[in-house]
Amino acid sequence: MKYFIIAGEASGDLHGANLMKAIKKLDANAQFNFWGGDFMKAEASGLLVHQKDIAIMGIVEVLLKLRTILGNISKCKKQILAFKPDVVVLIDYPGFNLRIAEFCKQQNIRNAYYISPKVWAWKESRVKKLEKFVDDLLLIFPFEIDYFKKFNVNTTYVGNPLLDELSTFKPNPNFYSDNNLDNRKIIALLPGSRKQEIKRMLPIMLEATKNYPDYQLVIAGAPSLDKILYEPYLNDRMKIVFGQTYQLLHNSTAAIVCSGTATLETALFNVPQVCGYAANQLSYIIVKMLAKVEFVSLVNLCLQRLSITELIQQNATPDKFKIELDKIMPGGINREKMLADYTELQKLLGGVGASERAASIIIKNK
Repeated sequence: MKYFIIAGEASGDLHGANLMKAIKKLDANAQFNFWGGDFMKAEASGLLVHQKDIAIMGIVEVLLKLRTILGNISKCKKQILAFKPDVVVLIDYPGFNLRIAEFCKQQNIRNAYYISPKVWAWKESRVKKLEKFVDDLLLIFPFEIDYFKKFNVNTTYVGNPLLDELSTFKPNPNFYSDNNLDNRKIIALLPGSRKQEIKRMLPIMLEATKNYPDYQLVIAGAPSLDKILYEPYLNDRMKIVFGQTYQLLHNSTAAIVCSGTATLETALFNVPQVCGYAANQLSYIIVKMLAKVEFVSLVNLCLQRLSITELIQQNATPDKFKIELDKIMPGGINREKMLADYTELQKLLGGVGASERAASIIIKNK
């Protein structure tokens, strides 16, 4: 079979790579064309556009780049027609991928949407597009099952693919020496994978962690971004590693994390964390008006209660991060409770096999 896969963001690249690996196990003749990143590129030939060139966050930022986005959509449609895929697989990235789903329906090309748009959080109007244009919607969060029962969408819960990724994780015993780290324990800083996130969140994280002399601070650098973006923030007390987020989390005592998939990854590595986010103010106001959920972190959403602290927008200050970080450090009042919550979270997410279950549906429903 021929598969055209679109993953426009860093987390989608990781899930896309695992999906491709699973597809190859089930379909020895699989051919791929895809928009993705380095993980997907490592799995197969056929990369057409790298996700670092198309990842845009924020309502205002999207409006400013609208002409570029529309040009990319047009390019993608032409590439799909040229490739003649048996199925188009859409991974998250809803503003772009829902337009491609509509195009696929018009062209009578089957599509599968892997990792649903977060319509349960905001823009529920997008459900109408899922109903009209998406052939198979593959869900990865347990709370999505009941949510979509209200709508006429062909859904299947496949489990969370992060568990697949973690099941193959192998700790690097030389992580410290390979990255010129000293013997102190680590506080990890995960400021996001987009330029805007890093510029807003990293200075706040650095200020919040300046008074922890017994710990070394290590930034999880996004592999799709150049080190030059981080250089203004680096100094003698700060190190950075690229493409080693899981190794970093495995070796960390605590973390400050930009909201997103990273909060779930951090929890699955049993690292107590504080979650934060700061956006363009206009984008934040618009999202706040449209948002339908109480929490922004996937940990709290899956547990359906507040477990990790969320410091959003005006609350995302260095002083507040410092207060909350102290509570989850060894001996802190919230550390053991958070670790217990993580155990419950892992049970909710189920076991490994999400990527293979998704691949099986994509192939079977040809």
